[in-house]
Amino acid sequence: MIELSAALLFIVAIAASFFAAWTIGAGSSGSTPFAPAVGANAITTLRAAFVVGLLGFAGAVLQGAAVTETVGEGLIEGVTLSPLASAIALTIAATYIAAGVFAGYPIATAFAITGSVVGVGLAIGGEPAWGTYTEIGLYWLVTPIAVAPPSYALTLLLRGTAVSEKRLVAALAGIVGVVVANMEFLFLGPPGEQASLATAAAAGLPGPSLVGAATVTLAVAAVVTWIVARSLERDSVAAQRRFLLALGALVAFTAGAGKVGLAVGPLLPLVEGTVPVDAVVPVLVFGGIGILLGSWMAAPRMIKALSQDYSELGPRRSIAVLIPSFVFAQIGIFFGIPMSFNQIFIGAMAGVGYAVGGDTVSERKLVVTAVAWIGSLVFGLVVGYGLQTAAVGLGELL
Repeated sequence: MIELSAALLFIVAIAASFFAAWTIGAGSSGSTPFAPAVGANAITTLRAAFVVGLLGFAGAVLQGAAVTETVGEGLIEGVTLSPLASAIALTIAATYIAAGVFAGYPIATAFAITGSVVGVGLAIGGEPAWGTYTEIGLYWLVTPIAVAPPSYALTLLLRGTAVSEKRLVAALAGIVGVVVANMEFLFLGPPGEQASLATAAAAGLPGPSLVGAATVTLAVAAVVTWIVARSLERDSVAAQRRFLLALGALVAFTAGAGKVGLAVGPLLPLVEGTVPVDAVVPVLVFGGIGILLGSWMAAPRMIKALSQDYSELGPRRSIAVLIPSFVFAQIGIFFGIPMSFNQIFIGAMAGVGYAVGGDTVSERKLVVTAVAWIGSLVFGLVVGYGLQTAAVGLGELL
């Protein structure tokens, strides 16, 4: 009977995890990156949804390990999430994400899911992981404030005449190249570890590894800058659209990497020891499939709606939103921090809004959104703790 109950709870946890991954793929975190390109007529809506799904899957599998391990094992100390605790946390997550997607509200899923995992973990006797909480809290607090100034500055530079737009866009492409060269991927490092393209390539170069990695990084940045500069010289409008497509692809990849852990992290403790390979790999593939299907089945509607907003922004402002968002999201992934793309994008959009006059920025709405995010963290924590405690008590009575 006990084995049957555990099996049923495991099935519930898997179903809730898959639904959470599906809703992540269907939601704005997967569709927002390509909305600017669709608004600029650089790609069709259906093709964008198809590409977003593939990139989200790739990001989840290749770069999602750090956030998945944090959500699954780093939020609570002293205990391992049980099948019941994982099922409760994932059910709360799936319900909360689905409510945000279907109601059309910018739900900060990272806040709610982190809260629910901590809540169930505390309810089963775990100890708070204060070091992890401090790191996550600082990132959540600093990101929306820090992402706005770069977006503000880029908007002014791209709209102004002080710097040639072609040179500026080429230089921005080089900065993106620096980040890409140092993105860490699961299969580039030793078993169970991640490594960046620069680090992996530098392993075959003579001299200190740090110097080799820096050399590879500069080489990638130089090549990307040269390619974009040549493209801009030939046809600046078409090159700008292609640059938007490339940025959208990178952000969609990053969205899959940063979000998959929220859906499948609680599954990690349940899978470890039951598969002959590193448990994080099948968990990431499972989550990636959910994101892929969600993007293909439901993202076109969201992309079409968002593209209308981005068409009003135009290519320049879209670039000013996407580049800082990509950089700050990759910082979060590097440290394994569960993140909210809505939080990052809203901060970047606010920076752009202030740069063009501030009339389009509703400070009241920003405050209300911030309060809602904090409320979602408390909601997840309280509901997770309460449901886990109630379930244990009910089980003892029965």
